[in-house]
Amino acid sequence: MPLNRRKFLEKSAVTGAGVALVGAVSAPGAQAAEAKRGAKRYAFTVLGTTDLHGNVFNWDYFTDKEFDDKDHNDVGLAKVSTLVNRVREEKGRRNTLLIDAGDTIQGTQLSYYYAKVDPITAEGGPVHPMAQAMNAMGYDAAALGNHEFNYGIPVLRKFEQQCRFPLLGANALDAKTLRPAFAPYSMHRLRTPHGRDVKVAVLGLTNPGIAIWDKANVQGKMTFPGLEEQAAKWVPKLRSMGADVVIVSAHSGSSGTSSYGDQLPYIENAAGLVAEQVPGIDAILVGHAHTEIPEYFVTNKKTGKRVVLSEPLKWGQRLTLFDFELVWEKGCWKVEKVGAKVLNSNTVEEDPKITKLLGDEHEKVVAYVNQVIGTNAAEMTSAEAPYKDVPIIDLINHIQADTVKQALAGTEYAALPVLSQAACFSRSARIPAGEVTIRDVAGLYVFENTLEARLMTGAQMKAYLEYSANYFVQTAPGAAVDPAKLTNANGTPDYNYDVVSGLSYEIDIAKPAGSRVTNVRFEGQPLADDAKFVFAVNNYRANGGGNFPHVAAAQMLWSNSDEIRNTMIAWVKAKGSIDPAAFAAVDWKLTREGTPVF
Repeated sequence: MPLNRRKFLEKSAVTGAGVALVGAVSAPGAQAAEAKRGAKRYAFTVLGTTDLHGNVFNWDYFTDKEFDDKDHNDVGLAKVSTLVNRVREEKGRRNTLLIDAGDTIQGTQLSYYYAKVDPITAEGGPVHPMAQAMNAMGYDAAALGNHEFNYGIPVLRKFEQQCRFPLLGANALDAKTLRPAFAPYSMHRLRTPHGRDVKVAVLGLTNPGIAIWDKANVQGKMTFPGLEEQAAKWVPKLRSMGADVVIVSAHSGSSGTSSYGDQLPYIENAAGLVAEQVPGIDAILVGHAHTEIPEYFVTNKKTGKRVVLSEPLKWGQRLTLFDFELVWEKGCWKVEKVGAKVLNSNTVEEDPKITKLLGDEHEKVVAYVNQVIGTNAAEMTSAEAPYKDVPIIDLINHIQADTVKQALAGTEYAALPVLSQAACFSRSARIPAGEVTIRDVAGLYVFENTLEARLMTGAQMKAYLEYSANYFVQTAPGAAVDPAKLTNANGTPDYNYDVVSGLSYEIDIAKPAGSRVTNVRFEGQPLADDAKFVFAVNNYRANGGGNFPHVAAAQMLWSNSDEIRNTMIAWVKAKGSIDPAAFAAVDWKLTREGTPVF
């Protein structure tokens, strides 16, 4: 789909040219007292969210009940809205801005429903619930996240049209013109009691990994250069346009690491590097990493100035507050002090304005996910999936392998054996015995990944398994084994630990990373290095997500545009029943010196 350049130019003429006007005369008592002493001062607050991932209500559509976790976090924009209203009441509505750092329209069945089941792109279609909620809350700007591209550019463009605030992406460029495909920034005026407005620029930066993770949707259409490079280009421009304060909303973590290794020359988690390398930034709202950073200072190498960063966790669990104090010096406003903190959304009730606004949409989705699509012979859960071979993960691999075999039937690759990879995306997934609903199956696969088939060798599969085994903490023979402390070595998330079906193997956790996988067999025989296999793999992994070896460079034999989640739902519907006895087997296990751990 060609990019809508005219719409972008029209929109950026408003959002990018400093027309957005926020605020009116407001003079708190303390500011008035300071003014009498001759010092002109002004304070304002920027509120920030990130990684909302389709959460409006404090509801888990996969379990069909209120959201809860071990830390008793709450989720959703309805909760955040209450926090925002309280801060605005305290600070004065006109002394606040509300921004977001991306990953908005993917992640829950609510957001999925309005992208795929009742799509916003249909003629006369609905307004996306996230657009409705964020419009009602009065967002001023939002950066693009990588998951904005999961449903394709048409859905993203429609969402953009429905938002009454700009979607920003200074490093999301049209592949042909290399000009911004979205508004790079927005400019906001805050009126002070002293005659001179404060001009606040918000620069939006998204994640370069989009080029890998959503290659099918963006290749040839958009390109995504590095955050540091584009910030260095735009921040001086914003200052030259008279911005008194520059805030970056970055869908990028702060750690300086990349999950895709050297496949791209651009850093995935670059927010800290932006603060360190680019002069002229006052604060950075951090996203993408799903971590909680109330306040973190990075010193800019060129100016020595400290830049404040904050990341408000995910899903609306926290709200960042950047509190700015400005002083009038030498004919302009200067940032005298800025700090950050986060508020916890579990301390407040949901805003009834938001829950009422989207109550009908919520009920539609609840009804949709509770549709019965089949039966199951025996309960399956993912509670032990990170460290044991369990039937519920075997189900994913069974469906993926079955789908690929059917797709390749009649081709030159039909005779090759099919292997499949899967990961534990949720430790709380459960498919009960008896009736099975859409939400039961959907809860097993919470990402919008699609399925591919790649050609791999035995040697490459061994390397793949070895890399995956980095997930486990080295544990000496005889040492106590605590499952809660056995996994996620070096911060590796559950979704980056793959198990492979079609092979049998052992992982010796007593050995150092890189030399753990032993006794790899295919059909009972030692795996030959030159053996050839079809590998059923999700597009995130196939395109380099997690930086697993060989798979990204392997020949693609087939790919599918439908989400694996939908493929699984359709498979269960078609079969009518699930029987774990038909596919479940213990093909891998953890060992120490040949002795099974469990």
